[in-house]
Amino acid sequence: MRSSGIYFLAAGLTCILIISFSCTTGMCFEETNAFLEASFYLESTGKLEAPDSLTLTGLGKDTARYNKAAGIQPALIPLNASAENCTYIIRINGVSDTISFLYTSWLHLISKECGYTYYHYLDTAYSTRNVIDTILIKQRNVTTLNDQNIFIYY
Repeated sequence: MRSSGIYFLAAGLTCILIISFSCTTGMCFEETNAFLEASFYLESTGKLEAPDSLTLTGLGKDTARYNKAAGIQPALIPLNASAENCTYIIRINGVSDTISFLYTSWLHLISKECGYTYYHYLDTAYSTRNVIDTILIKQRNVTTLNDQNIFIYY
């Protein structure tokens, strides 16, 4: 009688331990935001060079993503998953341009622990030409894999 009670108690404790560990959420160590990565190149030399000052603000937004930041390379630009385009005011070394992106977005499962994020397919990138000379699209898929998506020649 006593041995069956011990087995029953051991089985109950084992079940409790299994259930408690199976419901424990894991830690997310992966990047969960897909940013468009923009690298800056001097148009005159073609060499990779961060601007002395970079300000990036979404058109119609009050807060700046970068505000007179120095040495930003690459710039991480968020895209709005609920829209098919977005426009930013970009100020490089004191000269302003607007830069616009046309893209499509889709939901992507990162992992069980990290959940979902939106990935984007960059169709077009264009800007005014006050300081920006050219924008080249290198990688159209905007993911969490830290790929350089566009090159901005200024």
